[in-house]
Amino acid sequence: MDFDLTDLAIVWGARVLSAGLILAAGLWFAFFLSRVVRRQALNHPHIDSTLGTFLSLVIRYAVIALVLIVVLQQFGVQTTSLVAVLGAGALAIGLALQGTLGNVAAGIILALMRPYRIGEFVEINGQEGKVTNLDLLFTELETLDDRRIFIPNGQALANPIVNFTTMGRRRCIIVVGIGYEDDIDKAIEVLREVMGDDPRTLQDPPLWFGTESLGEFSVDISARAWIATDDYLQYRADMLHRIKEAFDAEGIEIPYPHSVEISKGEIELRMPPIKPRVHPGAAANE
Repeated sequence: MDFDLTDLAIVWGARVLSAGLILAAGLWFAFFLSRVVRRQALNHPHIDSTLGTFLSLVIRYAVIALVLIVVLQQFGVQTTSLVAVLGAGALAIGLALQGTLGNVAAGIILALMRPYRIGEFVEINGQEGKVTNLDLLFTELETLDDRRIFIPNGQALANPIVNFTTMGRRRCIIVVGIGYEDDIDKAIEVLREVMGDDPRTLQDPPLWFGTESLGEFSVDISARAWIATDDYLQYRADMLHRIKEAFDAEGIEIPYPHSVEISKGEIELRMPPIKPRVHPGAAANE
């Protein structure tokens, strides 16, 4: 009996020692491989840092899961059923987090395709702003009025993305209306002088001017200029200010709808007197 207990203790001691060595070596290898993958991803010019971090974590936890399965096998645990249970649990979790996992998948695609990077000014899902952060779930934008907008990566990938920083320049479109009695060519010449004299206006591509529409109150003229992306906001504000002053100096009217208030007394004075209607039969009877 003592011999059997001794043998049993030796066997289980060997298993515990073997399992401990496998667990220690596996954990070391998991963290070592994760660090190597992350370092290589950060040094690779075509792999985003967020994607590199995500891949390193996936590899780390995948290796740890394999190590745990091997450790359980050392104690005689049948891992086949355990793997089936873990697979079913993973499927249930995946269905419950379908939207979140969709955002994660979209974040990986955005990190690979790189339609925008941190620091660039973009328009995503109708929202404009500078990209301040990009992770696996959200893209964070900082708008011109200092708001923080978090856009799910799934929505960012499913909608058009406009990157204003890629080319280093942006087109500024200003539409201004003039009166129907004003000279269109003169108004265009004033616009050309105001916008063309500004040193921030790029000469290539050249300025473009033209009549955009004939509105109810005005003739709408479109002016288009290319400028550096960082100058857009201040440039547009300055041009609107200078165009208004230049039009005033040249006597060019910028029309706008007017409202006229008429009092009740004025209505009564303007209305003609109402003559009483006499039925033809009444005069005959008299």
